[in-house]
Amino acid sequence: MPFVSAVLPTEFIETAPLWFVFSHGALLTVDSDLNLPRGDLHQLGIRIDEQLYLGIWEKTPCFAGVLTDGADIPKLAALNELRALFGRLDDEMLEIAGHAFQLLNWKQTHKYCGRCGCATKMHPTERAMLCDDCGLRQYPRISPAVIVAVTKGDKILLGHNERFPPDFYSVLAGFTEAGENLEQCLRREIREESGIEVKSIRYFGSQPWPYPNSLMIAFTAEYSGGELKADGDEITDVGWYEADSLPASLPYKFSIASKLIQNFVKTHKK
Repeated sequence: MPFVSAVLPTEFIETAPLWFVFSHGALLTVDSDLNLPRGDLHQLGIRIDEQLYLGIWEKTPCFAGVLTDGADIPKLAALNELRALFGRLDDEMLEIAGHAFQLLNWKQTHKYCGRCGCATKMHPTERAMLCDDCGLRQYPRISPAVIVAVTKGDKILLGHNERFPPDFYSVLAGFTEAGENLEQCLRREIREESGIEVKSIRYFGSQPWPYPNSLMIAFTAEYSGGELKADGDEITDVGWYEADSLPASLPYKFSIASKLIQNFVKTHKK
């Protein structure tokens, strides 16, 4: 049974809970096999300041928690940045961990009302922070972003972002601005970052990307004109690559960026 998100437990479940405990953005694992804590955290020697119910995974209740600042962690336990766990932690566990991380980040950054400044509390039945003073409900923030595989014949457009490690390349992406639809955002981002225009835009898929709150909406598109040139600000290099000559360092397979690139390779490999 896949993970099912929920605000409140719908029934009593005897299975020991699975915990996604974070400290300053890093996930706690309890042994060298990167297992997550299960059961009574106090008995495991883990102290948390707050907890949040996430839902059910394979009849197991899942909770998120924030490690108490300065608290010791058990022997063999470790704190791991989520991105460092790509390819090491099971993909399904990574997805739930991302869900947990996003909700904890939202809860910690919405402790006060954005309208009147009073303290907020968790809504009793909805995933929302509620202000008792003015009644404002603040729901988890989702920031939509487009990501696109642009092709020109048998080549794909890849770029290097200034934030990437050296020699790492990926398809281009960007956040949707107020008043834009997804197609307008896609055309603007490609134009701004690479100087070209695109056509034949087609929806590919989507993926939550909780670092901290993005939703990646993926498309494919075709080159329609313009001179290829990196913007020199955010994107430091762009180029056209054939399926047999891709850069050595590409997005991890867990990401939708990788799925876009692999889809290109599958349809263009000679």
